[in-house]
Amino acid sequence: MRQTQPAPLLQLQNVFLRRPTGVILQNLNWTLQTGESWAVLGSTGSGKTTLLDALSGRLPAASGHFSHPAGPLRDVVEQVANDYRFDRNVASSAQFYQQRFNADASQATPTVWEVLQQQIKPPGTIDEQSVKLPPPAYSEDWLQEVAGWVQITHLLSRRLTSLSNGETRRTLLARSLLRRPKVLLLDNPFSGLDVDSRRRLHETLNRVTAEGTSLVLVTSPREMPDCITHIMHLDHGTISGQEERSAVVTPEELASSEPIIHPELLSRWQAAAPAPFEYAIRMRGITVQYTDNVVLNDLTWTVRRGEKWAVVGPNGSGKSTLLSLITADNPQSYRNNYDLFDRRRGTGESIWDIKKMIGFVSPELHLYFPREQPVWKVVASGLFDTTGLFRKLTPEQSGQTDFVLDLLAIQSLRDKRLDQLSTGLQRWVLLARALVKNPPLLVLDEPCQNLDPEHTFRFRDLIDELCQTSDRTLLYVSHYPDEIPRCVTQVLRLAPGRSWIEERAV
Repeated sequence: MRQTQPAPLLQLQNVFLRRPTGVILQNLNWTLQTGESWAVLGSTGSGKTTLLDALSGRLPAASGHFSHPAGPLRDVVEQVANDYRFDRNVASSAQFYQQRFNADASQATPTVWEVLQQQIKPPGTIDEQSVKLPPPAYSEDWLQEVAGWVQITHLLSRRLTSLSNGETRRTLLARSLLRRPKVLLLDNPFSGLDVDSRRRLHETLNRVTAEGTSLVLVTSPREMPDCITHIMHLDHGTISGQEERSAVVTPEELASSEPIIHPELLSRWQAAAPAPFEYAIRMRGITVQYTDNVVLNDLTWTVRRGEKWAVVGPNGSGKSTLLSLITADNPQSYRNNYDLFDRRRGTGESIWDIKKMIGFVSPELHLYFPREQPVWKVVASGLFDTTGLFRKLTPEQSGQTDFVLDLLAIQSLRDKRLDQLSTGLQRWVLLARALVKNPPLLVLDEPCQNLDPEHTFRFRDLIDELCQTSDRTLLYVSHYPDEIPRCVTQVLRLAPGRSWIEERAV
């Protein structure tokens, strides 16, 4: 008897996908069969996120046919959220970047358990009895099992906005795994995770597929779970290749030895006024804690002008909290003893006096940044350290903005809205925002998150070029040692409740 071929889970036939800026992907022909898991590779801006949005039903096909024979799309496919916009009540509770560092403000947001069990009250609820919630969405045993897979059991009672970037990503993954989807869509899920968390995520995804779930995973060549059976390559708006899994080009092979910045532009950048301080940072016995959770414990650390440091450690070890003290975003600054730019913190300086010396980018800043403004306004807002541009630029300020757009070779994006760009290109624009005022101190917290391998290593080399002068001070956070610029010579290593300093082994 002839064996019947199982019906595919998802199928694209001559599909075109369009955003307001125009066609992003065209003539897509692809089938996901039961038992397959696909990795989607491509350069920044190649349409990877657009593809996932179409497969999840968020973006309808402009033409062609998208079928899902396994059942209604909402019952078949689950897309892991990248931020808080999956629920309007959660999004309303998560209002501003500094909220994470303000204990009172974070108390207004739901706990991880409430989010996972869909027990979310509207923001501003005063009378708990006035809101009738449905029963918890899942059995407690199943919740605890999934929480254990992604290492968030100890976070279930924590407020969502108090989590680190990596902890948030694991929580959002758990939210999707609880639904037992037939197809799970993931957009760069390894970004922001430390080494151990990435290893555990590999194990989790392998387990999920072994139980019958298929993956469509936007990732990089270096983060390819064993369960991946096929690879799709996107290039210039089309599927340029489909293949069963085999050897994949490694990120290092994509790194270029050519100069990143035009010599004339680099000369202009390096012509900035000398840094007006001897010590960028002098910390003495720094301790930060929230109720019983000690995030930083008795940290002493000195950064001289011109030094280049990496700050490393697992998720939840206090990296972002430490940076929030430096960028004047943490109210516990005033109960600690430290100097910024040769001045004792809390002796009359404003937060704007501090911020004007710093170029800063982080995943959390990206999460909260308004995305309806055009790229040039996003970049120009870095001149004023605001999340968006709310004033008219002088001719000099307009020149600074155009200069950094040229510096990063993104002048062609100038008039596009931030939300019209891929996630990776949005991050590149925020990097330009960090550089626009040519600051003496660069604080770059996982700046390459969601960039493809080529752009990641281009950015690493770009930072090496920008930091050639002895006046430029750099703090660089990354979970990938090969992303850290070569100019970095010292490492501050954090672990929960402790810290130590070491020379960088190159």
